[in-house]
Amino acid sequence: MEKKPILVVDDEKNIRLTISQSLETLEIPVQTAVNGEEALRKLRESPFGLVFLDLKMPGIDGMAVLRKIKDDWPKIRVIIITAHGTVESAVEAMKLGAVDFIQKPFSPGEIREVATQVLEREALDEENAVDYISLIELAKRHISDRSFSAARETVRKSIAADPAQPEAYNLLGALLEIKGDWLEAQKFYRAALDIDPTFKPAWANLERATSWNKYGRIDLGPDKKATDSKDDSAEEDLNEK
Repeated sequence: MEKKPILVVDDEKNIRLTISQSLETLEIPVQTAVNGEEALRKLRESPFGLVFLDLKMPGIDGMAVLRKIKDDWPKIRVIIITAHGTVESAVEAMKLGAVDFIQKPFSPGEIREVATQVLEREALDEENAVDYISLIELAKRHISDRSFSAARETVRKSIAADPAQPEAYNLLGALLEIKGDWLEAQKFYRAALDIDPTFKPAWANLERATSWNKYGRIDLGPDKKATDSKDDSAEEDLNEK
C-alpha cells in the first residue's frame, strides 16, 4: 500500500486516541470513526489502505462493516480489535479476510508492529517467496484476499521449507477450520503441539475446535518478529551449550 490513510474504528475514545498516537511514527495519515456508520461514510469518501476495526459497536456492528469493506473495497486490509482475546464470529471474520487481530489491552509497540507487518506483507514478491517466513506471510496475504486454496497451498510449501516449525501446522489447521473440515483442522493443531507442546496458539485453537459453544479467535501464532526473536534465543542457547 502506498501511504494510503489508516482508519481507526472504535466507539471508545481512549482506544481511538491510543491507536492514532501509536501510529504517528509510521508517518501515515490516520483518521478515526466512532461507529460503523461513520466508518462507512469515510470509506466512501476517501481511499484507505488499512483499517483497525472493533467488532463490538452499537448501531452497525464491526462484522457488518467488515463484510461491506470486503465486498466494496477488497484490497483494504483489516486488523480486528478484540477484547479479552475472543471474537464470537472468528471463523466468519477470517472467511471475510480478517487475518490480523490485536487484543485489548495493547501497547503502542504492539499497534505499530502489527500495522507494519500488514503493510510489509503487501510488498512480498510471490515468485521469490521461498523461505519459511515469507511463505507464512504470503499465506496470510492470500487469506486477506480470500484466496483460501492458494493460502493452503502456500502453507504446505512453508511446511516443506521448514517442517520443524509449529506455526505452519497451526495456520494450516486454521485454514481447514475455515473450510469447515474440523477433524482435519484438529489433526494439524495436534501436529503443531507434537512439535512444540508449549505452543499456546495451537492449544487455544484445539480447545475451541473441540468444545461445544466455546468461542474464541482463531490464533494464527506469533508474528514474524516474534518468530525471529524465538529463533535468536534458541541459537543463543545452542551457542552456550
